[in-house]
Amino acid sequence: MISTRANNISPSETLKISAKAKELARQGKSVISLSAGEPDFKTPVHICDAAIQAIRDGFHGYTMNTGTPELREAIVQKLNRDNGLQFDPGQIVVSNGAKQSIGFTILATVNPGDEVIIPSPYWVSYPQMVKLADGIPVTAITSIDNNFKLTTQELQKKITSKTKALILCSPSNPTGAMYTRNELEDIAGLLRKYPNILIISDEIYEYIVFEGEHTGILQVAPDLAERTVLINGFSKGFAMTGWRLGYLAAPKEIASAVAKIQSQETSAPSAISQKAGEAAYNGPMDDVLEMRKAFEKRRDFVVESLLNIAGIKCFKPDGAFYVFPDCSAHFGKKNRNGDEINTSTDLCLYLLEDHGIAAVPGDAFGEPTGIRISYAVSMEELEEAVKRLQTGIEELKK
Repeated sequence: MISTRANNISPSETLKISAKAKELARQGKSVISLSAGEPDFKTPVHICDAAIQAIRDGFHGYTMNTGTPELREAIVQKLNRDNGLQFDPGQIVVSNGAKQSIGFTILATVNPGDEVIIPSPYWVSYPQMVKLADGIPVTAITSIDNNFKLTTQELQKKITSKTKALILCSPSNPTGAMYTRNELEDIAGLLRKYPNILIISDEIYEYIVFEGEHTGILQVAPDLAERTVLINGFSKGFAMTGWRLGYLAAPKEIASAVAKIQSQETSAPSAISQKAGEAAYNGPMDDVLEMRKAFEKRRDFVVESLLNIAGIKCFKPDGAFYVFPDCSAHFGKKNRNGDEINTSTDLCLYLLEDHGIAAVPGDAFGEPTGIRISYAVSMEELEEAVKRLQTGIEELKK
């Protein structure tokens, strides 16, 4: 009864760990969840006020499938103001979250058997989205020694006659790594040799950058605009995860194809959320800057703490709100019950069940040596989580 397509994909490991953590918490156990990619801040007041006013004004019906003209114009203005990019509203498709924008882009461009290159560690949904389109995800391996960033040498090795697209995420989920201008110029230089390769640039963490300014591939290689899809949204930078509002900016042919799929699958996002999105891009950025300062302080604390735990390697990420420490030095050890820890999944289950810390195993991200820790929680919770983590690691025995 179940389709082959549904059987061929896996459920989100992030949501799976979060659900298990919530279940343990419901049982009365103390659990600190470092698994979800969700800011712990409230949506800024002026954004909420705009949504409330929309309700009062009766603005709660269906909108244009691709989003309201006002929001798409606000997105065009934002891309010009913040990124120096030129788009028109006809190239913008507003969606129910950036996740949907990525998924529909892949459905609109990938044919059965097409290969999509995905640097690992990768966001858990990228390979599954490619599989849903009957494409073939191709993993390009990166290294902690290079802060988990794709090199042109590794990219070249993965390109074949079947390569349809490359997905880039900067700043990265799950590592927080951010490509520099020079690194993006190198990647763009290689891609110019392959004019049929589409670039999907996921920039959802654009506003959570600690070192310098965010740079996307279109800012260093505007000549690639006719085969680049820029993905962004409001969830991370504006603490608007539950508003479900994202978008893509793309060549008109791709934007039109995505719009057709969206019209049959979901239609436009909530009218109220779209009014909130307008306020986000047209309003003050003070709250965004304050959130970024808080995330930077947490990052510094977490990285320093992890480096003080024997056997753990971790680099200081430039953006997002994750760290991805290498914990593989502790594989092969046993917990107090004699159970052996052989994988990152084993380690995360042990930390959750025995020490009340929820993190996501690197196995889910295509990098089995590490675990993803989200520091989108309070400093008090982080301080306690680090204590529990250190205790848990120290209890493991050879």
